[in-house]
Amino acid sequence: MKKIEAIIKPFRLDAVKDALSDIGIHGMTVSEVKGFGRQKGHTEVYRGAEYEVDFLPKIQLDIAVDDDRLEEAVEAISKTAHTGKLGDGKIFISTLTDVIRIRTGEVGSDAL
Repeated sequence: MKKIEAIIKPFRLDAVKDALSDIGIHGMTVSEVKGFGRQKGHTEVYRGAEYEVDFLPKIQLDIAVDDDRLEEAVEAISKTAHTGKLGDGKIFISTLTDVIRIRTGEVGSDAL
């Protein structure tokens, strides 16, 4: 089993969620996060004063998938979140040693 952590632009969330749903992946955790990479920040003006916005709003998706679903999930996220502009995001993949569904006690792939 793998855990996918994807950092995407907020306005791409619905499209990514729909793309994952289309391939049969329905469970995910969504968090509003802030950060920056090469995109860095930008300057804004508030009440006549300029200030630097260092951390930009992003969405973090956490998704657990079986190994055999990993490639299609990553492809769905990559294609749908892509705008071709700086700050499209990143996808991190890590190995899950176990998953337990609290309600039923199911373990491993059955808990996904």
